[in-house]
This record gives sequence, C-alpha cells and structure tokens, in this order.
Amino acid sequence: MALNRQAVGTVQSDVRFLNAPFASRTWRQYGFLWLVLLLAPFALAYGILSVALTVGTAVTVVGLFVAGGVVLGGRGWGATYRGLVRNLLDVDITPPAPYVRRRLGFWRTLGSMIGDPVGWRAVLFMIVSFPATVVSFLVSTVFLCTGLGGLTFWYWHRFLPLEQASDGTWYRGGELAGTALGQLVIALGGLVLLFLWPWVQWLFVALIRVLAVALLSPTRASVRVAELEASRAGTVDDADARLRRIERDLHDGTQARLVAVAMQLGEAKEQLARQGDPREAAQLLDTAHTSTKEALVELRELARGIHPPALDDGLAVALATLAARAPLPVTVEVDPRVEASGRLAPAIESIAYFTIAELVTNTAKHARASGVRVLVERFGTGAAGAVGIQVHDDGRGGASVVPPDGSGLRSGLAGLAERVRSVDGTFEVSSPVGGPTLVAVTLPAQAAPRRG
Repeated sequence: MALNRQAVGTVQSDVRFLNAPFASRTWRQYGFLWLVLLLAPFALAYGILSVALTVGTAVTVVGLFVAGGVVLGGRGWGATYRGLVRNLLDVDITPPAPYVRRRLGFWRTLGSMIGDPVGWRAVLFMIVSFPATVVSFLVSTVFLCTGLGGLTFWYWHRFLPLEQASDGTWYRGGELAGTALGQLVIALGGLVLLFLWPWVQWLFVALIRVLAVALLSPTRASVRVAELEASRAGTVDDADARLRRIERDLHDGTQARLVAVAMQLGEAKEQLARQGDPREAAQLLDTAHTSTKEALVELRELARGIHPPALDDGLAVALATLAARAPLPVTVEVDPRVEASGRLAPAIESIAYFTIAELVTNTAKHARASGVRVLVERFGTGAAGAVGIQVHDDGRGGASVVPPDGSGLRSGLAGLAERVRSVDGTFEVSSPVGGPTLVAVTLPAQAAPRRG
C-alpha cells in the first residue's frame, strides 16, 4: 500500500522530551482524539447497522439494495477518517479506487454493492476502532489532567473543603498537602506526568493510525490490479497508435509508391502498344523498377518495426544486429543462461528487444553519449525465472519518466514503462543531471497467462 508520508514511524525529529508538551504535533494529536471520540459512537452505530441490515435483509431483494447502499456509504466514513489522519497526523493514506457501477446485470450489480471490500473494510475500522478510540482518549486525558492538576495543586487546593485529621488538625486536599514539602512532591509528580503525556498519547494514537492504514488504504492486490489495468490501457493505446502509424505509413508512403509504379507501367505499356519511343518506355520501366525497390525497402522497415527478423534467431542475435546498426558504439553482453533452457516467451522477447532498441535510440538522440553498454542476465529457472536488463550510457543524464498528462501524449520512457508493467515487469531509471544514466528492467521469463 502506498503512503506519501511515513504512516507508522518514529516520533518526529523536531519533538524532544522537554518541548513535547508544547509542540503543535502533540496538541494536534489530542485534537484528533477529541474528534474521533465524537465520531466513534455514530461510526459504531453505522457499522453495527451495516452488519445487521445485511444479515436481516438476506432473505429479501429490495432490502439488500438498501444494505448495499449502507455498505457503500462506509466509503464516505473512510474518506472522513483519512482526512482527519492526513490533516492532524500528517499521514497521507492513499484512497482506494472509487466504486464504479457497471452494467453487470441485476444480481451481479447487487453483489458488487453488498460485497464491496472497501466499504466493508471501512465498516470493520469503525467497529474495531471504537474501543481503541475510547481508551486512547481516556488515557491521554487522565495523563494530561492529572499532570496539570498536580502541577497547579499548590494553588487550587485551598478551594477544597476542610477535612479533619486523626490528631484533630484541619487540612485541605489531604495531609500531605498541608506542608510545603508535600505540595512540592505533588507538583513534581504532576510535572513528570505532564512530560510523559505526549509519549503515552503518541503510542495510543499510533495504534489508531495503524488501524487506519491497514483498513482504510487499498490492499496490495487492489493496487496491483489498478496498476495492471492502467498498464493494459496504456499498452492498448500504444498498440492502437502503432497500428495507426503503420496504416498511415502504408497509405502515405508505400501505397503511393505502388500507385506510381502502376501508372508508370501503364504508360510504358501504352508506349509499347502504339509502338512509341522505346527509350521513353525504357525510362518509364526503369523508374518503375526503382520505385518498386524503394517500396520494398519501406515494407521491410515496416515489417521490422512490427517484428524484427533478427528475433527469428533469438534475442542474443537480434541484439547483436541492433548493436551493429546503432548510430553510436553499443556493447552487448548477453548471459548464456538467458536462452540456455530455451527461447524466452515471444511476448517477453519482443518487449525486451524493443525496450533496448528504444533506449539506444533515445541515447543517440538526446544523451550526447560516447557509447552504450547493454547487459542481459537471467535470474532463476523455469516459470519463476526473470530476465534482468541494464542499459548504461555515459551521457549528460537528466532522463525521467514523465507520466501521461491527459493529452494522449507521453514520453518515450513512460511508454516503455507501461509496456514493461503490462507483463508484470519493473522499470527503473537512475539518471542524475550530468550522468551517467542507468535503466534497469526486470521481465518475467514467461508471459503471464491472460485472465478473464
């Protein structure tokens, strides 16, 4: 689960023992306990209502829609608690993905409402956090009030009613309070409790914070699903853009050349049919022949962009061919274990090749590097194995993955990262200004089967 700031960590470095009772962080935590205490009874009632409605209306249909609405309402409670944690405890809890009502049919829609995991996790938080909230507030308040009371006892004890001791003397607030030494001891005890209060409070607040992080943030599985969905969407967009580019290149380039060839051959045919100038017909045929060869070159380049012919002989051969054609020196090192137990999955092989090719191209265009070093390794064996790729250059650095901005355009590195993540891989860039740049990619040796 992703947190923008430390969710469960140590005490902030600017809070020390001597300034803890006066730190704004301490009083914000105490304010947090007040607010969650005020919400706790209503939250507990809502949680119990959610469970009771779901169980009580299980034999009905219309009632289940009401229960489903109540469960989904738990998302609102979760957002409220996340806001309190963020504003008062300085912890950003990543919100879960919003509920999207899809047209799944009557029963599946009902099931998605009743079984909403985010809503139920919020309901669970409201129930289990109730005792933690009450105990936390009581303990914190007892420490604070007792400490302040002991520290100021020397002043307000005079307003207490008189009591008679066994020896017949009269006192206010106990026999110990009747002496200056006793009042000093009580004041010192109150001072100790007052300085211990922030640390005791911090422990109890940390408990509520742990519950909030555990139950109000998205699960790792849901985060992974969201990442895969985003990667799949990006991959689909990239594939669509690639198909449109190929269509455009075919229409504007190769098709136009072939049309010109057809027209030139038609003119040559007419020249020969009416026994015209043989030299003009020969010139037309020569032009058509040249245009045909250029069209073949364009088709070959397009085919190489779809599937490099060099991959027919394996990744190592394809990378060697890529290095030979690169516009700058490229050193390729491929671990023999990469293909020792057989070829990689075609999808993984293609992604690895195009990723390296794109990185080499980017380096040649933007990095002002004198050379590129490519290292391909194999980790593990069988289906659990992985392929590690490192592309290192000595250029000027400053490369970064720019996320999509909604315009439909994305940086080359962002597109590569999405393509890698679409097969459950990782993509990391280390490129300080001034260089060097290191791009590390990890791919599974076998493509995961598509589900659903």
